[in-house]
Amino acid sequence: IHFYKRDIMKPLMMHGHERSITQIKYNKEGDLLFSSAKDHHPNVWYSLNGERLGTFDGHCGAVWALDPKWDTTHLVTGAADNSVRLWDIQTGKELSVIDTKSAVRTAAFSYSGNMVCYTTDKQMGYPCEINVVDSRNFSEEPVFKVAIPTGGPKVTSMIWSGLDDLLLTGHDNGDLVQWDVKTQKKLKLTSDHAKTITDMQASKDGSMFITSSKDNTSMLFDADNIECLKKYVTERPVNSASLSPLYDHVVLGGGQDAMDVTTTSTRVGKFEARFFHMVFEEEFGRVKGHFGPINSVQFHPDGKGYASGGEDGYVRVHQFDEAYFDFKFDF
Repeated sequence: IHFYKRDIMKPLMMHGHERSITQIKYNKEGDLLFSSAKDHHPNVWYSLNGERLGTFDGHCGAVWALDPKWDTTHLVTGAADNSVRLWDIQTGKELSVIDTKSAVRTAAFSYSGNMVCYTTDKQMGYPCEINVVDSRNFSEEPVFKVAIPTGGPKVTSMIWSGLDDLLLTGHDNGDLVQWDVKTQKKLKLTSDHAKTITDMQASKDGSMFITSSKDNTSMLFDADNIECLKKYVTERPVNSASLSPLYDHVVLGGGQDAMDVTTTSTRVGKFEARFFHMVFEEEFGRVKGHFGPINSVQFHPDGKGYASGGEDGYVRVHQFDEAYFDFKFDF
């Protein structure tokens, strides 16, 4: 049997959503890929062959965020129908629901999976709130609740940090805040970004995290003292960024400003995922393909591929070819 070296990375194109993708997430093993979109139905796919495993039906609004628990038993989703829902991944059944006063922008399990954090938008006279609930009795009172004061910057992205002790929130004015869950206090604040922080993802060991922002940059931060270590500069807004668990690589997904979208040819997928070297802040590769801005990117947990979800409603799963693994940065 001859195995020929593939010349080109042919992605799996997964079209299970009718509207634009809002977030994609691999589970811990990387055998499943979860996607949420503005069409009310989060999906789960086999990441190996792009087959759809099932949908989670129950939301009646755009689903903004989703997160599977580390052991792939439960999924939490947050949506614009003013609800956070807890699902059984295996059966697709809805286990529990929390009704909120406004749209839910982010939702994530803590490291242990025992807590869920979600944030709500500032809407209809209600403030933007950060809530943490116990995932084992989901519908009970929050163990942590902070309202952003009126006129304050609303939360646009959120991740857990320091295992179960800290929360990091990114805001629409570029602020980055570290919260202590137990004392409910604000520990640190940095304003390195000039505009909305669109996405945050932690590194594999949790020591660092990467942000993406509408100010055309992505930044690498130290997770403990939230100081900016590296900055990756592009010429268009960055919607999502992910750190490779395998190499010192970063992938950024973004798009043109709305003004320029109509002036480019739509026939070819012009919207690229860009690869930067984590340390040298140098761009070394691009992958074309989406027909609209990329809203969410994530490396596969083994670092041998990545997935992206776009405004065009497609999820694309790429397996890196030989050239990627042979590539060594000269220094």
